[in-house]
Amino acid sequence: MRGYSIWSLARNALAARADWPRAWRSPPLRARYDAVIVGAGGHGLAAAYYLARRHGLRDVLVVDKGWVGGGNTGRNTVTIRANYLREESIRFHAEGLRMWREMSGELGFNVMFSERGQLDLIQTWAKLRDVKRRQSLLRLAGVPFEIVAPAEAKARVPILDLDGPKRLPVLAATWHPTAGVARHDAVAWGYARAADALGVDIVQNCEVTAIRRDGGRVSGVETTRGFVAAPKVALAVSAHASVLAATAGVRLPIETVPLQAFVSEPLKPMLSCVVNCPGQVYLSQSDKGELVIGGGSDPVPSYAQRGEFATLERIVTNLVELFPVLGRVRMLRQWAGAIDLCHDTSPIVSKTDVEGLYLDVGWGSGGFKAIPAGGAAFADLIATDMPGAPIAAFALDRFARGRPLYETAGASNRD
Repeated sequence: MRGYSIWSLARNALAARADWPRAWRSPPLRARYDAVIVGAGGHGLAAAYYLARRHGLRDVLVVDKGWVGGGNTGRNTVTIRANYLREESIRFHAEGLRMWREMSGELGFNVMFSERGQLDLIQTWAKLRDVKRRQSLLRLAGVPFEIVAPAEAKARVPILDLDGPKRLPVLAATWHPTAGVARHDAVAWGYARAADALGVDIVQNCEVTAIRRDGGRVSGVETTRGFVAAPKVALAVSAHASVLAATAGVRLPIETVPLQAFVSEPLKPMLSCVVNCPGQVYLSQSDKGELVIGGGSDPVPSYAQRGEFATLERIVTNLVELFPVLGRVRMLRQWAGAIDLCHDTSPIVSKTDVEGLYLDVGWGSGGFKAIPAGGAAFADLIATDMPGAPIAAFALDRFARGRPLYETAGASNRD
């Protein structure tokens, strides 16, 4: 490297650069705000940004027990898609895809969105009937989605093995060209910078332990640094949403389970799209060459961020059957995110019976792809107290009214 020695590189890497500006402020925790958003992940930061930009509500606190983007926003496989089954889900995520394309320009920060398409393999006749139905609904919504022959699937993904005996043969595949991936930490950092620039306070390493209410409305939150008063409290947390809501007397129909993923050692480019396979396996290749691989959630409820070995073994078994060339690839690291699942596999973005308490929870494995559309819709709800069209079907009272929104195209242990 011209002009640099290894010693100068090491010195600059280890030196504290006081002249480097902070990406966002580290403000003191104040005693009162107009609104408190619990959770400094993608949804919480996006909601704060849109509250400030679209509604002029800037006296907002985003508080997290960890660090910005350190929860499920940083523990996922970053797939972004709109090929859902229910009309409400399709239109919501189609709007999200539009926002993903514009996100880097709007935030002034490169989130590395890559619209590379998604290929879903079909290995049962029941699944083939299901995707034919889904194809018709997606066409009505104007979302690109087509059924293709196994030969075309092989052409798009050359490492796919269609020869020899398989437990289930590949009957067909679907192609969703507008699906993509993005850099998870860049998304969190981009929204944090933009929200901070508009005056939002972001306080890290401060746990919210309870939601305080005064009769039928919220009065603020208890934290490990003391009480913070606010007439509006919004939960945008994963895993512990039901625990926090319970402190305000709100019971949520949510189950928390680990969702595992792992990455391989870096490899030369071999996969140009996202691939989703039966047996709850999906994979893509990162810009660094690592294969990012995920699967269905663990069957046993847990708040742990590690997962069961049996789930990992099942994912690898199904993966190697379809992609035997990967059999000798070494795994670099493994992790799990604790995700919240509603029994209908649709999220809850809603007011509650407690005035001033709002929910953006229960996203299961779909929270990352929903960050821009979910954050914007949640901000509208907090500011106006009215659920807009994108999230009207995601109201909490749908369960009491007997109107669940069963989304079979969402990833969970119920697929």
